[in-house]
Amino acid sequence: MSKQVSKYTFFESVSHNFDRAAVYTGLNKGVLSQINSCNSVYRMKFPVRMGEGLNDVEVFEAYRVQHSNHRSPCKGGIRFSMDVNQDEVMALAALMSYKCAIVNVPFGGAKGGIKIDTNKYTEQELERVTRRYTSELVRKNFIGPGIDVPAPDYGTGAREMSWIADTYMAMNNGEIDGLGCVTGKPVTQGGVRGRKEATGLGVFYGIKELCRNKKWMDKVGLSTGVEGKTVVVQGLGNVGYHSAKFFRESGAKIIAIAEYNGSIYNPDGLNEEEVHQHRIKTGSIIDFPGAQNLSNNDEALEMECDILIPAALESVITEENAGRIKAKIIAEAANGPVTVEADKILNDKGVVIVPDIYLNAGGVTVSYFEWLKNLSHVRYGRMEKRFMENSNRGLLDHIDKVTGTKATEDLMDKLAQGPEEVDLVYSGLEETMISSLNDILDTLDKHEDLTSLRTAAFALAIKKIGLAYLELGVFP
Repeated sequence: MSKQVSKYTFFESVSHNFDRAAVYTGLNKGVLSQINSCNSVYRMKFPVRMGEGLNDVEVFEAYRVQHSNHRSPCKGGIRFSMDVNQDEVMALAALMSYKCAIVNVPFGGAKGGIKIDTNKYTEQELERVTRRYTSELVRKNFIGPGIDVPAPDYGTGAREMSWIADTYMAMNNGEIDGLGCVTGKPVTQGGVRGRKEATGLGVFYGIKELCRNKKWMDKVGLSTGVEGKTVVVQGLGNVGYHSAKFFRESGAKIIAIAEYNGSIYNPDGLNEEEVHQHRIKTGSIIDFPGAQNLSNNDEALEMECDILIPAALESVITEENAGRIKAKIIAEAANGPVTVEADKILNDKGVVIVPDIYLNAGGVTVSYFEWLKNLSHVRYGRMEKRFMENSNRGLLDHIDKVTGTKATEDLMDKLAQGPEEVDLVYSGLEETMISSLNDILDTLDKHEDLTSLRTAAFALAIKKIGLAYLELGVFP
């Protein structure tokens, strides 16, 4: 995508937003300086034997950054990308601290990454790299269920998390809570149902709640509710796919999807699963039946729509293209998709930007649920599912007797059903996203000169972290 590079690095842009919000917290400069700093930066290089005969040796550059230890453990994803660098990892770790604070998840922020092009290596080679990276983290005490808990990010998934968990357990034999060293694992290895779609579902829950707010919908000239809204999604990875899915299933219309190698448009709406299957068959979303190919990806970003969801990498909306953005609401599903310069232009235009440090916190929220599951060693729903089902059935039987009616067995089974694990995860995530948005809106309402949701979210997060530090007595 054509874009003008911001004058700020990624970490500097996070610090810029921090500084804008800090004046609304009432915290002194010393506390603010501590919150804004990255506590620990571990930069490493390690060799791995590669190739069929393991005769080649490659050296990989990797990082793990712990931004804040106001809560333990630290928490944050691991990304595999050639774009990984220290500034990016520091920025993402800082965002994770603020993200956790906003959604009341008791973790400090962290992030990790390996500079690697995953397309150039076999599964076996990627496994060797992942396991070696994990061993480096173990040796330096940068991983553990009470220390630092990684998760999936760009270029990684449940497969990599299972390798990390297995390596950690092998190096910490007998640690009963060892599976809690990483989240985003397969369900068969201690993962939680609902984790894969968590970030995209959190995006949907957050925007859905905002769309229920008449005051905010009046600001952008939209009716309340998600149904009927036109949506453009940039990036059809895990987050973009699930965001599109939940919006479409709730009556919104996905009119355009943009990917790195092309974009498509259909005013009547697109089905993300059909587009995904087309990409599997052809290698691209281009030439999807019934859709129009767009000349470039910027055309999708700049399309007139109600909601724009940038769900890929950072800095896709910049000073160069911000003036051409026609969306009324920008839902930051990715980390840092809007540069500092673009943020000001869009705010001046009256575009409502729902910030990444709140909106894409669904992943870490459900990771928290997985971590709790690993520490408790009990599947969600195991203790209460049958009790709830029996209680509901007894209540329905009583209603039948009082009213003289008799429901069908199928209806009785449906109404009486107790919650499965995924039902409880979805419920907990929805409550988290709704209550956190209302906390941000309350922060905004307390300051007459505060108009940006991003600044309000940062102010809320900074104040929570600052109070946590003060309560811990870390400032003698």
